[in-house]
Amino acid sequence: MVNEVEIGRAKRARRVFAFDDIAIVPNRRTRDPQDVSVGWSIDAFQFDIPFLAAPMDSVVSPATAIRMGQLGGLGVLDLEGVWTRYENPEPLLEEIRTMPAAEATRRMQRIYAEPIKPELVTQRLAEIRAAGVTVAGALSPQRTQQLYKTVVAAGVDLFVIRGTTVSAEHVSQNQEPLNLKEFIYELDVPVIVGGASGYTPALHLMRTGAAGVLVGFGGGAASTTRASLGIHAPMATAVADVAGARRDYMDESGGRYVHVIADGGLGTSGDIVKAIAMGADAVMLGTTLARATDVPGGGFHWGAEAHHSELPRGNRVEVGQIAPLEEILYGPSTVADGKSNLVGALRRSMATTGYSDLKEFQRVEVVLAPYAPHSR
Repeated sequence: MVNEVEIGRAKRARRVFAFDDIAIVPNRRTRDPQDVSVGWSIDAFQFDIPFLAAPMDSVVSPATAIRMGQLGGLGVLDLEGVWTRYENPEPLLEEIRTMPAAEATRRMQRIYAEPIKPELVTQRLAEIRAAGVTVAGALSPQRTQQLYKTVVAAGVDLFVIRGTTVSAEHVSQNQEPLNLKEFIYELDVPVIVGGASGYTPALHLMRTGAAGVLVGFGGGAASTTRASLGIHAPMATAVADVAGARRDYMDESGGRYVHVIADGGLGTSGDIVKAIAMGADAVMLGTTLARATDVPGGGFHWGAEAHHSELPRGNRVEVGQIAPLEEILYGPSTVADGKSNLVGALRRSMATTGYSDLKEFQRVEVVLAPYAPHSR
């Protein structure tokens, strides 16, 4: 059933929902939180927790990727960030953290104008691999054809193609677009691709052979895509739509399962819980992990959109520091705002509603909660 409203005589719109618009309903059965499994796997790779650290320089360095892997998750390194442009990026990270807000965008554009060095791509990925954790690196669709051979040769386990929005049918009169289906078919590693924010684009991405689809568009705290382009995808509906595409693609493909990964609008543990309830298999976290005391941002957060050379669609934002990465993930929490002990919160919500694993929890009952603020 499509719930449409009339905007005016010439335009109707589908009503959609953000995480703040919904609530999870407890079941008749409850469980002990310690009996709940929050493990997740994609392709041949097993993880203790369904959390991916987003490929953003404020969140993931090689050291952070290693630490995230040691804690049971997956850290995805931005292969177009400062770590692959500079041998020693620490002074530049310090400059980004301390520069006045009015100068941040212009200065970051200059910093990120430095060419990417393939030898540094190899070096950074080798550093992560040497620690014995799963290796994941991300490129934008524009850079993928240029650098993917270097990335694969370096021994990446999971290849992430991440953009503000990624289409399986990109059209350009100026350059040959990336043919995702041919590209993924030729690779020997699983590919996660996105973002997608609706049923049809997600279904097309699944048909390319992707192992996972990232869901989100302009919903992160550091993004101004909504203000710059007028485009935004309320995440509860977006995740549910893409989960519907996964269900239909399984029927179409004879049982092939594509993982749905929510990416954006996940500021608290409650948002993470709701994302999985709406059908996500895992979540990619930016702001939530940027608050850690042991990540590169030092209390600040920014993404690739913040330093786009022609049309920046993001800012460097101050998010503060609350605890080390391990405490944000596993607690114990000393505050009640949903910003730390993310794993504990997920376990407790699943236990309270009577579900023992993530796939079961996707069937939990949800209701509309019109009393909630419409902040995202």
